[in-house]
Amino acid sequence: MDINRQINVLITGLGGGGHGMEILKSLKLSDLPYFFVGTDITKASYGLSLADKSYIVPVASHPSYIDTLIDIIRRNNIQVLFHGSEPELKAISENRDIFKAEGVLIPINSKTIIDLCMNKFEMIQLLKSKGIKVPATFLISSIKDINQIATYPLVCKPHIGSGGSNNVFLIQDSREFYLLTEYLLNYLNSFIVQEYIGDANSEYTVGVLTDFEGNLIDSIAVKRQLNSALSTRIRLPNKTANLDLGDTLIISSGISQGEIGRFKEVTEFCEMISTTVLFSKGPLNLQCRLYKGDVFIFEINPRFSGTTHLRALAGFNEPDILIRRYILQQSIGTNRICYKKGIILRSLSEKFLEM
Repeated sequence: MDINRQINVLITGLGGGGHGMEILKSLKLSDLPYFFVGTDITKASYGLSLADKSYIVPVASHPSYIDTLIDIIRRNNIQVLFHGSEPELKAISENRDIFKAEGVLIPINSKTIIDLCMNKFEMIQLLKSKGIKVPATFLISSIKDINQIATYPLVCKPHIGSGGSNNVFLIQDSREFYLLTEYLLNYLNSFIVQEYIGDANSEYTVGVLTDFEGNLIDSIAVKRQLNSALSTRIRLPNKTANLDLGDTLIISSGISQGEIGRFKEVTEFCEMISTTVLFSKGPLNLQCRLYKGDVFIFEINPRFSGTTHLRALAGFNEPDILIRRYILQQSIGTNRICYKKGIILRSLSEKFLEM
């Protein structure tokens, strides 16, 4: 394909700071002639204002959602479809054959990987069965399940879905555990708790990119700096007897900033998981902590990351790489991406939309 010919890209879920926005910002760094069509469920959307053309669409669970996207694809001669939210990832994954029949590239992982990683408990159990170090993880579906746990602190979170920090809590004793379980079971059928591993200076978010045949392209990591309100969801004094965890227990908000680079001590391990345990085919993000020389995986998200644009700024532009490989038929080669290392900083941004 002629590299000077316009490439029409549809990005859904451009509402705010999610991975849809990260993909859009990454592709805007490229020298390829992209034309961006964006969708969201409301006009009050920061990301839609950055697209060349925009549409309001129903939520991903609506019966007309897929047909709406197909109509937009046909109207705009769309060649590539990126999802910008996890409900949309699920909907697009389950209907991938419909989009492929339209000749549209959908840069997502295999359905097997997406379904597995969207159930955090099953994913952790699989890793554990393969000898991968993971935090002790328990499924809680009733008050009596509390009795199986005696070690604190614990991280509590939903187990269905593949990311985000909604309904994430930090538990330091049995009383807190009991009260929180009573509360959450009013809204959730079940949830998981995980052993809190390592200290706040040992957390990484790692991206491993493979092509759709499962061949490794490269990996990159951000060593999170959890010292700002933007990057921190929970910060509590450590009240437990486990002093190895540090004086302060911290859970990330998911808005990562910090050092970005190769960090072989974690990326090589995550590459192994991606290629020989999960057999990933597409974008994959692994959340981990380095504790006493071992990498502990506590979550895997089967999608482009909230750090996609940060990686692109360093020279590892994952959405652009896959478009070059599968739309332009460019050879990726066997050499690693020559990206830079440095420090990534983030802030809020404002925009005025006249009504």
